[in-house]
Amino acid sequence: MVSRKVTIVNPTGLHLRPAGNLCKEVMKYESLITFYFEGSSANAKSVLSILGACVKCGDEIEIFCEGKDEEMALEGLIRAIQEGLGE
Repeated sequence: MVSRKVTIVNPTGLHLRPAGNLCKEVMKYESLITFYFEGSSANAKSVLSILGACVKCGDEIEIFCEGKDEEMALEGLIRAIQEGLGE
């Protein structure tokens, strides 16, 4: 299992479009991918779970990846988040 913290840079946080883009990125990997924010976890393969976390711009989340492509998944997700998830 690997994990890393990352700050959300989208001006509107993880609203529907960036949450969908994050989910689309996560689905490229076989690993189990979750993130933690303010004491609760979210399944990163579920748009509703991502939206339910209510992550805003400037918030820091910790991403956990577990599986055979965990390193590649973590790097890909960190890069996508830092690039603004398509926004």
